[in-house]
Amino acid sequence: MIKFVDPRQIELQTDCEKCFGFCCVALYFSASEGFPTDKDASTPCINLKEDFTCKVHKDLLKNGLKGCTAFDCLGAGQKVAQNTFQRHDWRQLPESAKKMFESFLIMRQLHEILWYLAEAFALQEEPIIKGKIGLLLEKTENLTLLEVDALLTMDVDEHRNKVKRFLQYTSDGASKQARNGKHKYLKNIKSHQCDYFGVDLKDVDLIGADLKGACLIAANLKGQNLNGANLIGADLRDADICEANLKNSLFLTQGQINSAKGDSNTKLPKMLRTPDHWRK
Repeated sequence: MIKFVDPRQIELQTDCEKCFGFCCVALYFSASEGFPTDKDASTPCINLKEDFTCKVHKDLLKNGLKGCTAFDCLGAGQKVAQNTFQRHDWRQLPESAKKMFESFLIMRQLHEILWYLAEAFALQEEPIIKGKIGLLLEKTENLTLLEVDALLTMDVDEHRNKVKRFLQYTSDGASKQARNGKHKYLKNIKSHQCDYFGVDLKDVDLIGADLKGACLIAANLKGQNLNGANLIGADLRDADICEANLKNSLFLTQGQINSAKGDSNTKLPKMLRTPDHWRK
């Protein structure tokens, strides 16, 4: 399987300098999800400065902000700041702050859908299916350009459901190609199981495995070959992916990679970067 990069994914790279610290305000922080304390949604983080930069950005882990190192908005922050609200921030327009934060949460979902569709479009070889994915890409891009009130009233779940079957169809084809005729995987583990919390999967055949939505928290994937494996929505928090090959795995996001434990020998898809906090 040769995995191509769709140029649209480049536009979904996070650029914090063009944002207004939305992730530091709009999101709820939970002590159980990598933060030192709970923080209510729409309440600014105590480390957010007036210029929307972070006081402790270089020492997030040292300050117990593990959740911050994992989060990635897929470019939703700068889209809302620069496009939806035309460079007006929530301090300038406090009366619009609630709409800004709600728009950010919706835009994050739309950008995630865009990310998956762009990958599916690059992978898909069947002309008819590729054309339909292309139309969904165009529709999703148009949704991200809606004016704020229309954006806030759109049904993201309905749109996502239209997308799901095309992602699954693409994943099935890529998985079949990756397995090259093999029919068994997850040896000694039930193939329908989705909870692998802390499970040692180091010696399990996961090529082409369907791991969408799987709980892989603290799982041992060290040295694994995940070629063609569908990891959409999989929870990789603290999963050991040192020396693992994820170069041709499917539907991975930067946030998933950020939350895992890898090293300089972990092979990642072209559009994903090695996190600074990984051990070298």
